[in-house]
Amino acid sequence: MTAARPASPAMPAPERLADPVIRIEDVSFSYGEAPVLERVNLEIRAGEFVGLVGPNAGGKSTLLKLVLGLLQPTRGRIRVLGRPPPQGVRRVGYVPQFPTFPRDFPISVEQVVLTGRLGLGPVLGWYRAADRAAARRALAEVEALDLAGRCIGTLSGGQLQRVLLARALVAEPLILILDEPTANIDQRIESDIFDLLARFNARLTILVVSHDIAFISGYVDRVACLNRTLVCHRTDVVDGDLIHQLYGDNVRQVAHAATGPGTALHRD
Repeated sequence: MTAARPASPAMPAPERLADPVIRIEDVSFSYGEAPVLERVNLEIRAGEFVGLVGPNAGGKSTLLKLVLGLLQPTRGRIRVLGRPPPQGVRRVGYVPQFPTFPRDFPISVEQVVLTGRLGLGPVLGWYRAADRAAARRALAEVEALDLAGRCIGTLSGGQLQRVLLARALVAEPLILILDEPTANIDQRIESDIFDLLARFNARLTILVVSHDIAFISGYVDRVACLNRTLVCHRTDVVDGDLIHQLYGDNVRQVAHAATGPGTALHRD
């Protein structure tokens, strides 16, 4: 049974109609002499569920790092909740594609989720009772409370993604950013994860990176197509022609049980 969601700071109704919670303005970025992003513009408003898609080396991970404040634009500017990224990301939950710790590290699931509370309490000292309660609520929300005492190294790929999602949720963010959260799990678990995200979208703004444009089109409000430059589309205009423009000819048709036949990004 999924526990009631934890209380989180309410977002006043007027704020949902005000400035975007993520604003990317005329952003370019290069690694040395190699341009990665060119004049990228994107606005994401509170409550949206946006999918970011594009080919490998198209700049998706770089754009996430810029939004998270890990990189600085060569030109242009980014605002997160109206502030520069290093300040705004305090209210952002991030789910990486791969865990940032060794899978064989002797740490429990609950301890992993608790790391998401770092910086919210005293600088020194043990986790508080409130932190542990928040960790258990987050695990319940992702339907993984029964895993709390398990060693992280014993989890399947799908279980691990639920734990990483709980770690992002435990700090009660306003924005959730996910980098290919279902890249290494099977289709059934992929549907389960996105069903959870759809539920969380009732209170969170979500930006998710994915290669599977056909699948995510059944969940997201808009698809942002990035291949050095960025163009946004409504999901109802995503079709085979658009996909081939973005990815070229090296894609094939697959069927998804949840969404029906469609063009997904499975390369031959």
